[in-house]
Amino acid sequence: MSEKTVLKLAKVQDSDVKGKNILMRVDYNVPISGGVVSDDTRIRASLKTIEFLLESGCRIVLMSHLGRPKGTINPKYSLEPVAKYLANMVKAKVTFAKDCVGPETDQVVSAADKGEIVLLENLRFYPEEEKNDEDFAKKLSSYGEFFVQEAFGALHRAHASTAQIPRFLPGAIGYLVQKELEFLDRTIIGPQRPFFAVIGGAKVSDKINVLNSLLEKVDGMLIGGAMAYTFLAAQHTNIGNSKIEEDKIEEARKIILKAFKNNVEFMLPADHLVVKDIELGTPKEFTQSMAIGDGWIGVDIGPRTEAIFLEKIKLAKTIFWNGPMGIFEREEYAHGTLLLANALKEATHLGAKTILGGGDTLSAIKKADIPQEAFSHCSGAV
Repeated sequence: MSEKTVLKLAKVQDSDVKGKNILMRVDYNVPISGGVVSDDTRIRASLKTIEFLLESGCRIVLMSHLGRPKGTINPKYSLEPVAKYLANMVKAKVTFAKDCVGPETDQVVSAADKGEIVLLENLRFYPEEEKNDEDFAKKLSSYGEFFVQEAFGALHRAHASTAQIPRFLPGAIGYLVQKELEFLDRTIIGPQRPFFAVIGGAKVSDKINVLNSLLEKVDGMLIGGAMAYTFLAAQHTNIGNSKIEEDKIEEARKIILKAFKNNVEFMLPADHLVVKDIELGTPKEFTQSMAIGDGWIGVDIGPRTEAIFLEKIKLAKTIFWNGPMGIFEREEYAHGTLLLANALKEATHLGAKTILGGGDTLSAIKKADIPQEAFSHCSGAV
């Protein structure tokens, strides 16, 4: 998407929203610990648009996903703690609807006045959301007269609440999406080179669109995290008991082939930190190559890989980072991720453009005790 295309998209501040019932897609996929929101970055990112709509006399119905409940109701993934948190951040009444569709939700939404907010329960409690179901989207659409898209982190997903609702309601993008798209267009469409992407995280399936898009733009791609094991398996490299996506091996091969055809340097880990048991953490050792022995599980990149990745980062003028290099939530498996965070901080200081994306990436720099302001741009998007 070019900058000119972004500027052509309808913007909420230029739209006729005064006094209307607004259906707004947000990204409140936030970490919750002990029933309390532990990182409110994504909630705060939506406040500018929410406040604008409240000042415009709108009733706002917010909808979001949280985690991966896989189409079933799971209290662990309820958005109720988010509703309680949001109520303390805005000067408006916030009501939580215990379902996202259905008769009870109809009543809750109908009872809300102008200048009030309703947060619907997790969209992913229904399999229809991820199946991009038209009827599900039509029902959600009945809760508003106008649709505002403010879930930048979910824009790339063909789900009912993102892809289908614009068919039934007029709409616009909120302030957050505007800011994200305009920055990324300026930086990624015409980047300073060399341009490297560092991609980690657990699943290839979560990043297929991102990977394919970046392979049209970057000079090199550094792959870490559990997704690296699927790519290694695609090249018939032994990965021991490491977690892989068997059904994405062929897709991984296609991505590797695309990188070759596009003359993109595609780098997988040269070595790994491995353990016999993730929970016990011992014994652990570094591999001597990219292969992982039988019975061992990869949990982080190894020292040779760290050195290779750091050299590429030093050369880069533009760097996009999305996803940790290992199970960074555990101190003993966080070294590669934290080293990378500090390397990008130093690269920014030396003049490189650094773009960080994804909730786990932001959590990683927080764990490294580095403020977001130390980088060129930070986004909660995947």
